[in-house]
Order: sequence, then structure tokens, then C-alpha cells
Amino acid sequence: MSISQNKVVAMHYKVTDPQGTELDSSFGGDPLIFLYGHGSLIPGLEKALAGKTAGETFNATIEAADAYGERHDQLVQSVPSSMFEGMEVEVGMRFRAAGPDGREHSVIIVEVGDEEVVVDGNHPLSGIDLTFDVEVLQVREATADEIAHGHAHGIDGTAGH
Repeated sequence: MSISQNKVVAMHYKVTDPQGTELDSSFGGDPLIFLYGHGSLIPGLEKALAGKTAGETFNATIEAADAYGERHDQLVQSVPSSMFEGMEVEVGMRFRAAGPDGREHSVIIVEVGDEEVVVDGNHPLSGIDLTFDVEVLQVREATADEIAHGHAHGIDGTAGH
């Protein structure tokens, strides 16, 4: 059975940046289990998985635009430190903040000054091409519940929802 819409996939992966630094890996741990075609993965990796079958291994380099997107300078902003009154803020802390569109976005503190704090709304991996080493372990039909819920319910489809 090959990977296509509404198939549940179990796979191991290792992801590296352009310098070859390992950013994440499931090898040696639990596999990633997901419902294909429901936005669980970055678009480029999902495209690279299409048509693969259990037992296949492959390597794919995903350009930033099809990974976590390009960096956008306008998502880096200085805000008054008074917005964090009574809080101990440090570089690397993450917060949810309302953006100009009124929706909440994740931001990370990249600089702390006396008067201002610089926050970055870009994903930490935005602007970076990523290379994936993948081993497809299992491909199966999704259950009706999994499709209705939009996610896999474990390796055999019976895990809690």
C-alpha cells in the first residue's frame, strides 16, 4: 500500500540543517505516526512521502518555502519592556501574542533591553532548507474515526482520541 490521502503512516525521520547539524530525530525512539493529507507535516515532506511504501528509505531536501516558510523581517518587533511588567523575561522565552490581524501568534524573545524587548514571530526554522532522512515503517488505511477527527489514533488505530 502506498502513501496517499487518508492513509496512516508510521515513520522514522532525522532532520538536519544545511550545515548537517541534526535538529531532530525519531530514530531510537517512537516513530512519528500521522494521518497523511491533513496538514500534519510541512508541505514539502508530505509531497516527498507521496507514493512511498512500507520499508522504503529516502532522503529529501525541503526548501524553506515548503518547510517552515521564509523569514519575514516585519515579524521581528521591539515592544516596550513595560508590557512584561512583573515578569522575569529572558532571551529564548516563548509567548502567545495578539498580532495586528487580531489572531494569536507564537513569538520568541530574541533581545532584552532596559526599555524594549525584541520579539520574533517567525518560526525558529523559517528561512532554512531542511534535509530529511526517512524510513517508512507502516502504511495502513485510516479508520472512519481517524478521518473524521483529522489525525491518527496510534499505530493500529485504537489509541485514545
